[in-house]
Amino acid sequence: MITLAVDAMGGDAGLAVTIPGAVAFLKQQADVRLLMVGDEEQVRQALQAAHAPMDRIDIIHASQVVEMDEQPQLALKNKKDSSMRVAINQVKEGSAQAAVSAGNTGALMATARFVLKTIPGIERPAIAKFLPAHNNHMTLMLDLGANVDCTAEQLVQFAVIGSELVQALHPSAGEPRVGLLNVGTEDIKGTDTVKQAFKLLNSSSLNFVGNVEGNGVFSGDVDVVVADGFVGNIVLKTIEGAVKFMGGAIKQEFQANLLTKLSALVAMPALKGFKSKFDPRKFNGAIFLGLRGVVIKSHGGTDAVGFTYAVEEAFYEAKANSLARIEAGVAKQLAVLAEKKLEAEQASMANNIE
Repeated sequence: MITLAVDAMGGDAGLAVTIPGAVAFLKQQADVRLLMVGDEEQVRQALQAAHAPMDRIDIIHASQVVEMDEQPQLALKNKKDSSMRVAINQVKEGSAQAAVSAGNTGALMATARFVLKTIPGIERPAIAKFLPAHNNHMTLMLDLGANVDCTAEQLVQFAVIGSELVQALHPSAGEPRVGLLNVGTEDIKGTDTVKQAFKLLNSSSLNFVGNVEGNGVFSGDVDVVVADGFVGNIVLKTIEGAVKFMGGAIKQEFQANLLTKLSALVAMPALKGFKSKFDPRKFNGAIFLGLRGVVIKSHGGTDAVGFTYAVEEAFYEAKANSLARIEAGVAKQLAVLAEKKLEAEQASMANNIE
């Protein structure tokens, strides 16, 4: 049975979202147990009101809550008994296979990194998320905001952990195709950092397919798209805004007059299908990738349905035993990169001697 630790107090709405979301997930999955972390009395009352199956729930008391606007370093220093930190501690101690929180992103990342540490060879964890693409394909994109400035080596590390995650979750799908987000597909384009990352990726043992433009994220031609956190976060927010805009524009057009309203009735099945397919709640739950433990970040403003999907993401990560596979894969890939780098340095020294 999989055990997940849930920060019950985190997010804009706290218990009003996390409890019904977690209970709904328990009703969907039989082989899972939840550790609900937060103020014991409040959590218990909320669970009773939601008619939760208490035979598969344990409540773990935490006396503090990290506020959504709290400075990450202050939260890390002063909130050692926060529901966020206690939930992550459950993963560190082996009591849970994954933790889920809708709390303050910066504080969650700082706390998770401090408690769990990073995988050997990985300098910084990245925020990763699966995005819908053509032909029902799902593309993993990272980093989505954890690291604004990255070196070429760190971008390569993101490519490694992203590739290994996809391989762990879909072992029969073949070697993941990795693309580097850029302003063009040519290797001469991009910043100096991106150009250097291209060279390193090209010499790695990853299935690197080259540079990918923004529209390539949705083509289904790549499995992993790598960017620094500055670019990645802008892309993510642009996608969210574009989907919301299109939904509103379509609704406005169908409400323009009587004829379009009648047309909407005919098109209703297709419209419902479109709305369901691109419902952002279905893609809630970003992965803090590169840590020695599974931590899932839910959108702070999501509702109970969205939080259910975040818990589901944690469940599948834990069930696939992705962390162990990622650590083994990272060690292998980084060893190849180190060997390639040594060969290049030796060749350069030989050329200088000649």
